Amino acid sequence: MPTDAHPGPLRVLVLGASMRTGSSNARLAALVARMMTAAGATVDLARMREFDMPLYDGDVEETHGLPEGALALRDRLERCDAFVLSSPEYNASVPGVVKNAIDWVSRVRPQPFKTKHALLVSASPSLVGGNRGLWALRVPLEHLGTRVYPDMFSLASAHQGFTEDGQLADPALQTRLEETVTAFLRLVEADARYVCLQRRWYEFPGDRTGAPVTQRAEG
Repeated sequence: MPTDAHPGPLRVLVLGASMRTGSSNARLAALVARMMTAAGATVDLARMREFDMPLYDGDVEETHGLPEGALALRDRLERCDAFVLSSPEYNASVPGVVKNAIDWVSRVRPQPFKTKHALLVSASPSLVGGNRGLWALRVPLEHLGTRVYPDMFSLASAHQGFTEDGQLADPALQTRLEETVTAFLRLVEADARYVCLQRRWYEFPGDRTGAPVTQRAEG
C-alpha cells in the first residue's frame, strides 16, 4: 500500500441544502447519511441553516473578510474526503442559498472544493425530481475542480416518496440509491487509499495552487 494511503474510515460531509424545516432534501440527506454510516464511513450530517452568510459582496469581503458561516463550511469540507449535496430545485436551477455558499467558500485559499469528490442528489415534488437543478449545480462545482460523480439521484413526487421510518417508498428507488451510494464510496476509497497519479489538471490559467502542469491527468 502507498505510504500516503488514507488512514481510518472515509469521512463524508452530507449537506441538506434546503433552509425549510421538514424539507424533503433534509430527509433524503439523512437517508444517504444512514446508508454511508452502515457502509463504514464517518458521516458529518449538516443543514444549510448551520452556515449563515450574507449575499456575496466583494466590498463586504474586502472590508470584513469572509463570514463565519463560510469559514465554518470551509472547515467541515476540509475535514472530509467527499461530500454529498441534497439540493432542491428552484425554477429549474440552483437555489440561491446554495450558489451563494459556493461563491463565498470558493474565496478561501487554498480553495476547498478542488479535487473533492461530490455526489449530488435531490428530492422534489415535481415529476423530474429536481434533476434540472442538479445539472445546473454541476457547473460551478466542476469549474472549481470538484470531481462530481457522474450518476446523480433525483426523487420525484418527494412529498409521497418516503415511508414513516425514512426509507424510500419505492423499493426499486431504494435499491438504486443504495447502489449509487455504494459505488460512490468505492470510488472515493480508491482515490483516498490508492493514489497512483499526481494531480495536474488546471481549469484556468490563473490557477497556481500546485506544481507546474506536466500532464492532464488525475489520480
